[in-house]
Amino acid sequence: MSESPFQTEPNPRDRAPQFVLPLVVRVEKSAPPARVDALETAARAVLVMLGDERSVEDGEWAQVMRDWQDARIRKVVRRARGAEWRRAAELPGITVTGKSAEVRVFPPVPLDGWPKELAKLQVSGTDLDDPEPPGAVEPGTVVLWMSPEVDMTAGKAMAQAGHGAQLAWWELSDAQRAVWREAGFPLAVRTAPPQRWRELTASGLPLVRDAGFTEIAPGSCTVVADHPDLRAR
Repeated sequence: MSESPFQTEPNPRDRAPQFVLPLVVRVEKSAPPARVDALETAARAVLVMLGDERSVEDGEWAQVMRDWQDARIRKVVRRARGAEWRRAAELPGITVTGKSAEVRVFPPVPLDGWPKELAKLQVSGTDLDDPEPPGAVEPGTVVLWMSPEVDMTAGKAMAQAGHGAQLAWWELSDAQRAVWREAGFPLAVRTAPPQRWRELTASGLPLVRDAGFTEIAPGSCTVVADHPDLRAR
């Protein structure tokens, strides 16, 4: 796509009707998910939505998916537990499960037109922790590298990981997408060491520059999507 959905400068995307992709993470008081697993699950949820047959061609979600991708690419993560989660799960969408995380992604909605079951959910309160450091990444794994320079809540970081996964998806061919989808969208989210981050941001790999709607300054570099097929070009 010629116009970045994340750049801060005005562009034709601003004139299109604005939509947002809702994601809801399950955060039970007694068993909150690990932070990295929540980020990875959110990124996979975005990919699952993009690759779902209902999101393409004449699928029931295809038009709203096109409308969303023609405008600024916004994602908002909210949290739910107990009855809130059960009500959210009854709405049309897709639940993706990680090791400890559950994330439900919904078809895009107008910026000011959230379903009441989702509108009442809290955005704050997704400050998750990792009980232990994430393990080593297997060679050849898709890695979404998070910036070591930008502090974000878990909810914001989940949205940014989703942005990075989506940029990688857009850059791949149909055949490469199919291979990734059939494998279940394996990926890892890690925070890059400072020197590695400088190398990644200059590498030409897909880079998310946040538009600055929430939490962080406009233009902040947040994620680099390191997909082996993109390095092979």
